[in-house]
Amino acid sequence: MRFNCVARLDKLSRKIAIKLEAKLIDHGFVKDQDDPQLVIVIGGDGTFLLAVHEYMDKLDDLCFIGIHTGTLGFFTDYTDQEFDSFVDDLLHRQAKEISYQLLKVTYDDHCYYALNEMRVENVSRTQKIDVYVNGEDFERFSGTGLCICTQLGSTAFNRSVHGAVIQEGLPLLEMSEISGIHNRYYRSLGSSIVMKDDAKIQFEADSFDKALLCIDYMTYPLDGVKKINIELSKKHVRMLRYREVGYFKRLKSLF
Repeated sequence: MRFNCVARLDKLSRKIAIKLEAKLIDHGFVKDQDDPQLVIVIGGDGTFLLAVHEYMDKLDDLCFIGIHTGTLGFFTDYTDQEFDSFVDDLLHRQAKEISYQLLKVTYDDHCYYALNEMRVENVSRTQKIDVYVNGEDFERFSGTGLCICTQLGSTAFNRSVHGAVIQEGLPLLEMSEISGIHNRYYRSLGSSIVMKDDAKIQFEADSFDKALLCIDYMTYPLDGVKKINIELSKKHVRMLRYREVGYFKRLKSLF
Protein backbone atom coordinates (compact mmCIF):
# COMPACT_ATOMS: atom_id res chain seq x y z
CA MET A 1 0.00 0.00 0.00
CA ARG A 2 1.19 3.52 -0.80
CA PHE A 3 1.15 5.85 2.21
CA ASN A 4 2.31 9.22 3.45
CA CYS A 5 2.59 10.72 6.92
CA VAL A 6 1.52 14.31 7.56
CA ALA A 7 2.92 15.35 10.93
CA ARG A 8 2.72 18.44 13.08
CA LEU A 9 6.10 20.17 13.31
CA ASP A 10 6.67 19.56 17.02
CA LYS A 11 9.44 17.19 18.10
CA LEU A 12 7.17 14.39 19.36
CA SER A 13 5.02 14.27 16.22
CA ARG A 14 8.04 14.23 13.92
CA LYS A 15 9.69 11.48 15.99
CA ILE A 16 6.56 9.31 15.75
CA ALA A 17 6.31 9.93 11.99
CA ILE A 18 9.89 8.80 11.38
CA LYS A 19 9.43 5.70 13.54
CA LEU A 20 6.11 4.84 11.86
CA GLU A 21 7.44 5.27 8.33
CA ALA A 22 10.34 2.89 9.04
CA LYS A 23 8.02 0.33 10.59
CA LEU A 24 5.55 0.36 7.68
CA ILE A 25 8.26 0.22 5.02
CA ASP A 26 9.66 -2.85 6.78
CA HIS A 27 6.22 -4.46 6.29
CA GLY A 28 6.03 -3.75 2.58
CA PHE A 29 4.30 -0.36 2.55
CA VAL A 30 5.57 2.18 0.02
CA LYS A 31 6.02 5.82 0.97
CA ASP A 32 4.45 8.02 -1.72
CA GLN A 33 3.92 11.67 -0.90
CA ASP A 34 2.31 12.57 -4.22
CA ASP A 35 -0.14 9.71 -4.76
CA PRO A 36 -0.83 7.85 -1.49
CA GLN A 37 -3.69 5.47 -0.84
CA LEU A 38 -3.47 6.12 2.89
CA VAL A 39 -2.61 9.38 4.67
CA ILE A 40 -1.59 9.02 8.30
CA VAL A 41 -1.99 12.22 10.28
CA ILE A 42 0.18 12.68 13.36
CA GLY A 43 -0.65 15.69 15.50
CA GLY A 44 -4.07 17.11 16.27
CA ASP A 45 -7.33 17.98 14.58
CA GLY A 46 -5.67 21.05 13.06
CA THR A 47 -3.06 18.84 11.43
CA PHE A 48 -5.87 16.68 10.09
CA LEU A 49 -7.45 19.72 8.42
CA LEU A 50 -4.10 20.60 6.86
CA ALA A 51 -3.78 17.08 5.46
CA VAL A 52 -7.29 17.09 4.01
CA HIS A 53 -6.70 20.37 2.21
CA GLU A 54 -3.30 19.20 0.99
CA TYR A 55 -4.96 16.24 -0.75
CA MET A 56 -8.26 17.94 -1.61
CA ASP A 57 -7.99 17.04 -5.30
CA LYS A 58 -7.37 13.35 -4.54
CA LEU A 59 -9.97 12.57 -1.89
CA ASP A 60 -11.69 9.93 -4.01
CA ASP A 61 -8.54 7.82 -4.08
CA LEU A 62 -7.34 7.81 -0.47
CA CYS A 63 -8.30 7.34 3.16
CA PHE A 64 -7.13 9.07 6.33
CA ILE A 65 -6.26 7.77 9.77
CA GLY A 66 -4.51 9.50 12.64
CA ILE A 67 -2.48 9.43 15.82
CA HIS A 68 -3.14 12.32 18.20
CA THR A 69 -0.06 13.56 20.02
CA GLY A 70 -2.13 14.74 22.97
CA THR A 71 -5.65 13.70 23.90
CA LEU A 72 -8.13 11.99 21.61
CA GLY A 73 -9.46 14.17 18.81
CA PHE A 74 -12.57 13.90 16.69
CA PHE A 75 -10.45 12.84 13.71
CA THR A 76 -8.13 10.42 15.50
CA ASP A 77 -8.66 7.20 17.46
CA TYR A 78 -5.16 6.68 18.88
CA THR A 79 -2.87 8.71 21.11
CA ASP A 80 0.92 8.69 20.89
CA GLN A 81 0.93 6.29 23.87
CA GLU A 82 -0.91 3.73 21.72
CA PHE A 83 1.64 3.58 18.89
CA ASP A 84 2.10 -0.20 19.04
CA SER A 85 -1.66 -0.81 19.05
CA PHE A 86 -2.05 1.49 16.07
CA VAL A 87 0.61 -0.34 14.04
CA ASP A 88 -0.79 -3.75 14.99
CA ASP A 89 -4.31 -2.76 13.98
CA LEU A 90 -3.14 -1.23 10.72
CA LEU A 91 -1.18 -4.35 9.77
CA HIS A 92 -3.52 -7.08 10.95
CA ARG A 93 -7.10 -5.89 11.34
CA GLN A 94 -9.90 -4.99 8.95
CA ALA A 95 -10.89 -1.35 9.20
CA LYS A 96 -14.33 0.19 9.01
CA GLU A 97 -14.51 3.02 6.51
CA ILE A 98 -16.61 6.08 7.29
CA SER A 99 -17.03 9.23 5.26
CA TYR A 100 -17.98 12.85 5.87
CA GLN A 101 -19.37 15.34 3.39
CA LEU A 102 -17.58 18.60 2.79
CA LEU A 103 -19.13 22.03 2.54
CA LYS A 104 -18.98 23.60 -0.90
CA VAL A 105 -18.64 27.38 -1.11
CA THR A 106 -18.84 29.18 -4.46
CA TYR A 107 -18.85 32.76 -5.64
CA ASP A 108 -17.99 34.30 -8.99
CA ASP A 109 -15.52 31.80 -10.48
CA HIS A 110 -14.19 30.56 -7.12
CA CYS A 111 -14.94 27.23 -5.46
CA TYR A 112 -13.74 26.09 -2.02
CA TYR A 113 -14.41 23.09 0.21
CA ALA A 114 -14.48 22.97 4.01
CA LEU A 115 -14.47 20.04 6.41
CA ASN A 116 -15.39 22.02 9.54
CA GLU A 117 -16.97 25.31 8.59
CA MET A 118 -17.10 28.40 6.42
CA ARG A 119 -17.44 31.89 7.85
CA VAL A 120 -17.97 35.38 6.55
CA GLU A 121 -16.44 37.88 8.98
CA ASN A 122 -16.01 41.64 8.84
CA VAL A 123 -14.24 43.22 11.81
CA SER A 124 -13.84 46.59 10.07
CA ARG A 125 -17.51 47.51 9.88
CA THR A 126 -21.00 46.14 10.46
CA GLN A 127 -21.70 43.54 7.78
CA LYS A 128 -25.23 43.29 6.44
CA ILE A 129 -26.09 39.95 4.83
CA ASP A 130 -29.34 38.92 3.21
CA VAL A 131 -29.77 35.19 3.79
CA TYR A 132 -31.73 32.96 1.40
CA VAL A 133 -32.46 29.26 1.95
CA ASN A 134 -33.49 27.22 -1.10
CA GLY A 135 -34.25 30.48 -2.90
CA GLU A 136 -36.54 31.75 -0.13
CA ASP A 137 -35.80 35.01 1.67
CA PHE A 138 -34.98 34.08 5.28
CA GLU A 139 -33.53 37.12 7.05
CA ARG A 140 -31.28 40.14 6.93
CA PHE A 141 -28.36 39.80 9.34
CA SER A 142 -26.33 42.70 10.75
CA GLY A 143 -23.17 42.17 12.77
CA THR A 144 -19.68 40.73 12.42
CA GLY A 145 -20.66 37.74 10.31
CA LEU A 146 -22.15 34.27 9.94
CA CYS A 147 -20.77 30.76 10.35
CA ILE A 148 -22.07 27.66 8.58
CA CYS A 149 -20.70 24.34 9.79
CA THR A 150 -21.01 20.64 9.19
CA GLN A 151 -21.74 18.17 11.98
CA LEU A 152 -17.96 17.77 12.43
CA GLY A 153 -17.50 21.53 12.61
CA SER A 154 -20.16 21.97 15.27
CA THR A 155 -17.49 21.61 17.99
CA ALA A 156 -15.02 23.97 16.31
CA PHE A 157 -15.59 27.70 15.71
CA ASN A 158 -19.35 27.17 15.83
CA ARG A 159 -19.16 26.18 19.49
CA SER A 160 -17.23 29.35 20.34
CA VAL A 161 -20.17 31.46 19.12
CA HIS A 162 -22.61 29.36 21.19
CA GLY A 163 -23.86 27.19 18.36
CA ALA A 164 -25.27 23.76 19.15
CA VAL A 165 -22.95 20.75 19.32
CA ILE A 166 -24.33 18.12 16.94
CA GLN A 167 -23.97 14.38 17.55
CA GLU A 168 -21.94 12.38 15.05
CA GLY A 169 -23.72 10.79 12.09
CA LEU A 170 -26.30 13.51 11.45
CA PRO A 171 -25.99 14.96 7.92
CA LEU A 172 -26.94 18.62 8.23
CA LEU A 173 -25.87 22.24 8.11
CA GLU A 174 -25.87 24.65 11.05
CA MET A 175 -25.80 28.44 10.76
CA SER A 176 -24.72 30.57 13.72
CA GLU A 177 -24.37 34.30 14.12
CA ILE A 178 -21.09 36.02 14.94
CA SER A 179 -21.76 39.08 17.13
CA GLY A 180 -25.19 39.85 15.71
CA ILE A 181 -26.79 43.24 16.29
CA HIS A 182 -30.37 43.10 17.57
CA ASN A 183 -32.40 46.24 18.22
CA ARG A 184 -35.55 47.94 16.91
CA TYR A 185 -33.90 48.50 13.53
CA TYR A 186 -32.01 45.24 13.05
CA ARG A 187 -33.53 41.91 13.94
CA SER A 188 -32.37 38.48 12.77
CA LEU A 189 -33.12 35.07 14.29
CA GLY A 190 -30.56 35.58 17.05
CA SER A 191 -29.90 31.87 17.55
CA SER A 192 -28.32 29.02 15.65
CA ILE A 193 -30.46 27.16 13.14
CA VAL A 194 -29.98 23.56 12.01
CA MET A 195 -30.99 22.78 8.43
CA LYS A 196 -31.47 19.62 6.41
CA ASP A 197 -28.57 18.32 4.35
CA ASP A 198 -30.16 19.42 1.06
CA ALA A 199 -30.39 23.08 2.10
CA LYS A 200 -28.87 25.52 -0.38
CA ILE A 201 -27.91 28.76 1.36
CA GLN A 202 -27.08 32.04 -0.29
CA PHE A 203 -25.50 35.14 1.26
CA GLU A 204 -26.07 38.42 -0.58
CA ALA A 205 -24.82 41.90 0.27
CA ASP A 206 -24.54 45.29 -1.34
CA SER A 207 -20.88 45.02 -0.35
CA PHE A 208 -18.64 42.41 1.25
CA ASP A 209 -15.69 44.82 1.04
CA LYS A 210 -13.20 44.34 3.90
CA ALA A 211 -14.93 41.07 4.84
CA LEU A 212 -13.08 37.75 4.84
CA LEU A 213 -14.24 34.32 3.77
CA CYS A 214 -12.82 31.78 6.21
CA ILE A 215 -12.62 28.16 5.02
CA ASP A 216 -11.49 26.01 7.96
CA TYR A 217 -8.11 27.64 8.73
CA MET A 218 -7.75 29.61 5.46
CA THR A 219 -8.95 33.14 4.67
CA TYR A 220 -9.80 34.92 1.42
CA PRO A 221 -10.78 38.57 0.79
CA LEU A 222 -14.31 39.23 -0.42
CA ASP A 223 -13.85 42.71 -1.90
CA GLY A 224 -16.12 43.15 -4.90
CA VAL A 225 -18.17 40.00 -4.15
CA LYS A 226 -21.97 40.32 -4.02
CA LYS A 227 -23.22 36.75 -3.64
CA ILE A 228 -21.91 33.57 -1.92
CA ASN A 229 -23.46 30.09 -2.29
CA ILE A 230 -23.11 27.37 0.36
CA GLU A 231 -24.26 23.74 0.31
CA LEU A 232 -23.10 20.26 1.22
CA SER A 233 -21.01 18.92 -1.64
CA LYS A 234 -20.65 15.51 -3.24
CA LYS A 235 -17.04 15.40 -2.04
CA HIS A 236 -16.33 13.17 0.97
CA VAL A 237 -13.41 12.63 3.31
CA ARG A 238 -12.93 8.90 3.89
CA MET A 239 -11.55 7.79 7.24
CA LEU A 240 -10.51 4.39 8.58
CA ARG A 241 -11.67 3.23 11.98
CA TYR A 242 -10.23 0.13 13.67
CA ARG A 243 -11.87 0.70 17.04
CA GLU A 244 -15.13 2.10 18.30
CA VAL A 245 -14.52 5.24 20.34
CA GLY A 246 -17.88 6.62 21.43
CA TYR A 247 -18.83 10.13 20.36
CA PHE A 248 -19.50 11.24 23.92
CA LYS A 249 -16.17 9.88 25.09
CA ARG A 250 -14.45 12.02 22.44
CA LEU A 251 -16.53 15.01 23.42
CA LYS A 252 -15.74 14.56 27.10
CA SER A 253 -12.01 14.19 26.41
CA LEU A 254 -11.95 17.53 24.59
CA PHE A 255 -14.30 19.64 26.67
